[in-house]
Amino acid sequence: MNAVPSTQYPVLSTPLPEDGAAALRPYELVDFAALPGVPCPCGTARRGLADVEDYPGTIHVTEIALDNSLHYHKRLTETYYFLECEPGAKMQLNDELLDVRPGTCIMIRPLTRHRAIGRMKVLIVVFPKFDPVDEWFD
Repeated sequence: MNAVPSTQYPVLSTPLPEDGAAALRPYELVDFAALPGVPCPCGTARRGLADVEDYPGTIHVTEIALDNSLHYHKRLTETYYFLECEPGAKMQLNDELLDVRPGTCIMIRPLTRHRAIGRMKVLIVVFPKFDPVDEWFD
């Protein structure tokens, strides 16, 4: 089996632990359970990869609360992947209500007003990197 030359890996900011040299790891590891929860319009988000310069987005694991706010983003595209949902869970996208269940995935373009309805746990992929300044409410 041929080894992959190390020059094919992107340069990241974390040194290899075994030698402490200037060589860099070809990956980043995030333990979402160890990240602090941050209040957001949907509930509580744990945001990963925000501090990784060469990753163009962020990954969130968000616990959706019952009372969340209709909001939109002017720059951000969000992709929701539903991990857990209570019966009757829905997403409001502008004036449309969609039923959601575990395994559903919705890509939400900028300027789309959205909110989740019901309790759920969602993996959200955000491009470009999440910026709380880009949360807008009517």
